Amino acid sequence: MLAASAVATAVLLAFHRTVPRFMSGLGSLLESFLPWLGLVVVTLLGLALLRRSAVALVALLLPAALWTHLYGGLLLPRPAPGPRDLVVVQHNVSDENGDPAGTARALAGAEPDLIALEELVPSALPVYERTLAARYPYRSVQGTVGLWSKHPLTEAGPLDIKPRGITQDWRRALRAVARTPHGEIAVYVAHLPSVRVRASGLASSWRDESAGLLGRAVEAEARRTVILLGDLNGTVDDRGLEPVTSRMRSAERGFAFTFPASFPLARIDQVMARSARVSHLRTLPATGSDHLPVAALISPEGGPAGR
Repeated sequence: MLAASAVATAVLLAFHRTVPRFMSGLGSLLESFLPWLGLVVVTLLGLALLRRSAVALVALLLPAALWTHLYGGLLLPRPAPGPRDLVVVQHNVSDENGDPAGTARALAGAEPDLIALEELVPSALPVYERTLAARYPYRSVQGTVGLWSKHPLTEAGPLDIKPRGITQDWRRALRAVARTPHGEIAVYVAHLPSVRVRASGLASSWRDESAGLLGRAVEAEARRTVILLGDLNGTVDDRGLEPVTSRMRSAERGFAFTFPASFPLARIDQVMARSARVSHLRTLPATGSDHLPVAALISPEGGPAGR
């Protein structure tokens, strides 16, 4: 049974995309927590050692190798920042955050070049603007998402990723161009619809439709270097985000689970890039939000990040 469990774990790691999504969203649910199969491998290893089962130990080599291939790189230490690297911070600040000023100060304490925020509400927005103004004089706020920058922003405006089923005012994405010392970089901030867990399974159709619109916008972006920051309400393994993840690079190092903040189980707050590397991703201390903020090190590739 131990050997069979090891083989089954390996099959899930290697062929998780074959698990149907239409069965109550089972495929997306599995992919949201796929890294945690490493704990299954460790548990089976302990049982195999306890039983002194050579067959089980040999069988465990397969899922152990697969997990290491998929996620081992995320455990590597943080690289030293380079002279052209940018630091960015991404945070869903929560529309119920009782301390927006403290949250803003905590995010600015990481000394990022860019700060992306979601779930900005009218009552808290002036507090964020006032607290961040001195160090981040350039900003763009579109609906409930915002971008603060140390570098000038141009071409800032809303990005339409609203699913067809939503009829009310719904502005949860923006695009701007940051004029960094290393060239112009297109910056996208997005907050995709939530995935709801119901008795019938996972409801993700709006999230998936919005991801498709975001993916097409990124694909059509004329500037070579692109940074995407946002609460995408899905992990990078979730095939529902494939329109985005297939066009962007995710973090090379760092698990950085962000949700829920009280006991993080998955990273649904993402930093991705095109023609650049997200060389490291880490969580920052908890704020008044139910998400943890993340800070990422972005390493642009090649020459100037222009058109």
